[in-house]
Amino acid sequence: MNNTRKTLLEKLFAEHGQALVRFVTRIVRSPEDAEDIAQYAYLRLQNLTDEKDLENPRAYLFQIANNLALDQLRRGKLHIDYINQQLPVDSTGEDDQADHQSPERVLAARQQLQAIHEAMDSLPLKCRQAFLLHRNRGLSYTEIAEDMNISVSSVEKYILQALKVCRQKTGNF
Repeated sequence: MNNTRKTLLEKLFAEHGQALVRFVTRIVRSPEDAEDIAQYAYLRLQNLTDEKDLENPRAYLFQIANNLALDQLRRGKLHIDYINQQLPVDSTGEDDQADHQSPERVLAARQQLQAIHEAMDSLPLKCRQAFLLHRNRGLSYTEIAEDMNISVSSVEKYILQALKVCRQKTGNF
């Protein structure tokens, strides 16, 4: 990395690091995830070919972080939609499940869904991201590694960690 780019990143981090984390925390509502997203935003900015083209590096940095945070929220919504689709259908195969299931089954399904949400929320960002890419988008470990710019063994580790947490909290997966 050249000194100009390093100086720009160091300056941005020193002047706006905490503000960026607070900004992202308001979006994702998790300080740990916000710190990961902020760090990833700096990495994205670092990978720019020519930072001299940026009129306002701070605004660009915050826009990158905003986009990353929104992407994470979208992935979370996709996961919730997936889980909702996996709720059991009664023996007649009708989609109107709530009317045909006992209150106990509905309560159990809601409790299991809550446990899954809690399990997902407890995972570190990269772990959750790898797991959702695999489960929701059906990506292979190799594709996930390329997408996240990590090794395949790291993907395996993240998915195993996610499965372990899900099993502990829900008894499934």
